Amino acid sequence: MRHPSKPQNAVSPSVRAGAALSVLANLIWLAQAWVIADALAALLAGSAVDVWTTSLSVFGLGAVRAVLSRQAQAMLSRAAEHHIQTLRSEIVAAETATDQASGFGGAGSIAALATEKLDALRPYLLRYTPARLRVAVIPLVILGITVWHSWAAAVVLLAAGPLIPVFMALVGWAAKEASARQMVEIGSLNDLLADRLAALADLTLIGAGPQVVDGFAAASDRLRVKTMAVLRIAFLSSTVLELFSALGVAMIAVWVGFALLGEITWGTWGTPLTPFAGIYLLLLAPDFFQPLRDLAAAWHDKSAADAVLDDVAAWRDGTRRPMLGTGALARPMRFQRLDLRDVTVAHADRTLVFPDLELRSGDSLAITGPSGVGKTTLLRVLAGLERPTGGAVLLNGSPISDELADAWRATLGWMPQTPRFLGRSLRHNIGFGAPLDTAVLRRARVSPVIAALPAKELTLLGETGAGLSGGEARRVMLARALHRAPAVLLADEPTADLDAETARDIIDGLLAYVEDGGTLITTTHDPRLIDRLPRMIRLEARS
Repeated sequence: MRHPSKPQNAVSPSVRAGAALSVLANLIWLAQAWVIADALAALLAGSAVDVWTTSLSVFGLGAVRAVLSRQAQAMLSRAAEHHIQTLRSEIVAAETATDQASGFGGAGSIAALATEKLDALRPYLLRYTPARLRVAVIPLVILGITVWHSWAAAVVLLAAGPLIPVFMALVGWAAKEASARQMVEIGSLNDLLADRLAALADLTLIGAGPQVVDGFAAASDRLRVKTMAVLRIAFLSSTVLELFSALGVAMIAVWVGFALLGEITWGTWGTPLTPFAGIYLLLLAPDFFQPLRDLAAAWHDKSAADAVLDDVAAWRDGTRRPMLGTGALARPMRFQRLDLRDVTVAHADRTLVFPDLELRSGDSLAITGPSGVGKTTLLRVLAGLERPTGGAVLLNGSPISDELADAWRATLGWMPQTPRFLGRSLRHNIGFGAPLDTAVLRRARVSPVIAALPAKELTLLGETGAGLSGGEARRVMLARALHRAPAVLLADEPTADLDAETARDIIDGLLAYVEDGGTLITTTHDPRLIDRLPRMIRLEARS
């Protein structure tokens, strides 16, 4: 299985160019410092200084430096966005093309990885690569200039400088472990949220709201503790690194001051330290430490990014089976017959065994049984959304294959148990841009729903169907399923959690579809729906 390469080991040309521009922008300060030191040394010596030339030189170099820095950040930002979007597209494409969970985690963990966790790579990609290149170039250039003027100042830099990366590495080990624990907790909290939202109706019915709130409070508190652990390491290491930098600059300042006063006569190459050299060294000393401090700050970003990339590697290592077909648009096929023969589906904790079935065009079937016995899984197998582990699903006498799956799904209507909506108008949620069929609206009992909405069929719906009751949302799902006049309708618990009147409307709509020649396959616990369908099979749990 291919693992994600570290960005610093496989940087794109844009990252290299951005890092190079960042180094060039920092090197311009050496010229600015030279102009400033020359002017101040002339003033100390009582010589005339051309203010305009000096000012234009300093501000001109500063403008060039700002432009280069801005361009470097823009290039790095585009490269970081491209890298993150590539990983995100890979995750989304793989998860939408698989028929089972990969074993990495639940939907919440995968959503957290594709969104907030991948975003943790951005500061790493923006700061670590250019900081690493600056550390490789700028301190050596400044050290060379310092050695030219004073071996004593160079010794101070050589003594203080290496302490920063050594301490940075020591702290980095602890920071990576803390970041990994934080990322795990983020995924767990997202899984908890997804599970609780999926069971929200049941939790409300049994009055488990306080326990759910307490569970979220405990989980969020654990995340807070792990986040604070990361921040404590970051703040502690930053404080120590700033101390090393301040001590190094202070020691050079003390030596330069006493050398210019004549109190210290050693430390140069046989000649007294000039005011220009002393001022120039003082201006360059902070910039000797700055790249090391930048790398130390980016090291914490690297720790978080390494934890994320470990998660990406674990996700890639997960086993997943590709969904049948390609998901491309296809023309509906002519449906005649559907057969199940010795079908089994193996999950991580058990293997589901389904009875043999034979359905012809115009049949209607109710699938019932205890919760968790595999009713929804059977619908997914029939729709070609999940591959059976054993046996075969025969469509018009031929096994459902990658070549047939897209055309078969174009023949189906799907009514999920939990209503799902797009953040668009009600009309778009039913017809996806196509004109609405009044006969379909009437059959699904949606016309009264539209009439009661403020903007009628143009009313905007949120992803949870804001503005619609549970029964109204279920009617809209039925209208969507019937919109393209499917030959076969798969309905998953179409009357669950509905009042008697709404359930009756849904049942009447389903039966009207059957009377018009449609083929209905539905999972249900509702005896009212079961009694009105000619065929029923009951799935039983097997140990």
